[in-house]
Amino acid sequence: MQARWCWTKHSTPRHFLFLSFNSLKRQITQNQTLNLYEKKQMFDQYSSEESPLHSLQATTGQSPPTTATLQIITISAGVEGCLELDGSSSDRTQENAELNPQDAWLPITESRNGNFFTCVFHLLSSGLGFQALLLPLAFSILGWTGGIICLLLASTWQLYTTWVLVHLHEALPGPRCSRFLQLSVASFGPKLGKLLAIFPVMYLSGGTCVILIITGGRTMELFYDTVCGSGASCDAKSLSGTEWLLVFTCVAIIMAQRPNLNSIASVSFIAAITAVGYYSLIWVSTIPKDRLDNMSRDPLQNEKSHMTRVSSIFNAFGIIALSFRGHNLVLEIQGILPSSSKHPSRKTMWRGVLISYLIITICILPLAISGFWAYGNKIPSKIGNISEILQFYTRNASKSIKGLTYMLVLINCLTSFQLFAMVVFDNFELRYISIKNKQCSFWVRTGLRLLFGGLAFLIAVSFPFLPSLASLIGGIALPLTFAYPCFMWISIKKPLKNSFMWCFNFGLGGLGLVLSVLVVAAAVWNLSTKGLHANFFKP
Repeated sequence: MQARWCWTKHSTPRHFLFLSFNSLKRQITQNQTLNLYEKKQMFDQYSSEESPLHSLQATTGQSPPTTATLQIITISAGVEGCLELDGSSSDRTQENAELNPQDAWLPITESRNGNFFTCVFHLLSSGLGFQALLLPLAFSILGWTGGIICLLLASTWQLYTTWVLVHLHEALPGPRCSRFLQLSVASFGPKLGKLLAIFPVMYLSGGTCVILIITGGRTMELFYDTVCGSGASCDAKSLSGTEWLLVFTCVAIIMAQRPNLNSIASVSFIAAITAVGYYSLIWVSTIPKDRLDNMSRDPLQNEKSHMTRVSSIFNAFGIIALSFRGHNLVLEIQGILPSSSKHPSRKTMWRGVLISYLIITICILPLAISGFWAYGNKIPSKIGNISEILQFYTRNASKSIKGLTYMLVLINCLTSFQLFAMVVFDNFELRYISIKNKQCSFWVRTGLRLLFGGLAFLIAVSFPFLPSLASLIGGIALPLTFAYPCFMWISIKKPLKNSFMWCFNFGLGGLGLVLSVLVVAAAVWNLSTKGLHANFFKP
């Protein structure tokens, strides 16, 4: 016979003690002579959070039943559902853990039929972006040894924090933490968790979409100019900067009508292929370059004052740290994978992480080394847009190589937009579901996505210099990658204080916070000394 317990959203978090009905029946038969007071004490012992079995014997004079099967289950508040417990229920704990029906209505968790390949595609699309094109600039500041060591340390550090997030995805009883904000609230509490996570998550998703619009619109213009060539007819037909951004936004939003994260796996595959393609084109094309005039590979050749050199070093740390992205999407990507007690999602996810990181390293390390070898200290240090560094890398390339590079970057911006925008779509629909208590219809979902596209376009047109502030804003969001996962591990896993894992995570998290402060300080110093071309409403 099975024991069944149902609860509602008004239930409070308690530890419930379940016994099989047959054992409970035998015990009641043995205790027919107990008075009402003694029965009340027995019931209180069963329902308390901690009820030692030997206390039952001390109170009632009876021995506790030896055949009873005890199971302790934590039920979180605000979740509705039922648990059916039998002899094999412990094997199905994780399968029954997805108790929130709203997860089936939201784009991130609507489909959990992902696999190893969709996981790799999404990780490559989120982790391999154009921000790593600035790595040769960091090498020109740190030199060969310092640049390679810092790049390897940063990649290892991020790989560890990714491992932490993967293993914390299902570390808590109840629904899986399929969003970074959920894990932050579970780790640090509702107030502090939201305070720490909302801005980084929104910037690394919505802010990345805005930068993709700015970069994609500008790259679309470069591709048109390359294919059409210079001439009066081409100049007359060319669009303005705002119109290029509008064209890119319209195409991106039309592509963004896929229902959920799992359904855009093919789009992420295209994003991964195009990213690997233009990275390979750039670093391969730099190998046969002759040495430039007055070019030096000695670090800090362009910096004169001591304060400027210190600021440049911290800025190089920021470039290397910000060249890795996608931490805000790790839990969301893992959320599309099926999971059970026998086959937890963390195994498939971790294999996908290792493969994707290997491919990312193969792409960015040769680019950093070959770019620094070819250009040295001639790499421009003041870059307002990624399209400017693209023009620098391809200025001596043939027309076909230029056109192919711009086309791959453009396609990558369009396809990467779908992945980062899905987090924003999920947030919008969550607010709608919380108010209406029903699933978004097709028209509501389309309207919300059009609304986001309009807002992102408006921000891109209003602040076309936003990529120039990437180091400043990215430095503020840097703890999401290098610090918060370490503190989450301490909060959830609760290792012994002063143990190795406690000290390691605490020290690594503290170092991540210090790194964030240094990157922000260096970005502020660079803005104050080199200035900012704030071309409002003039993309």
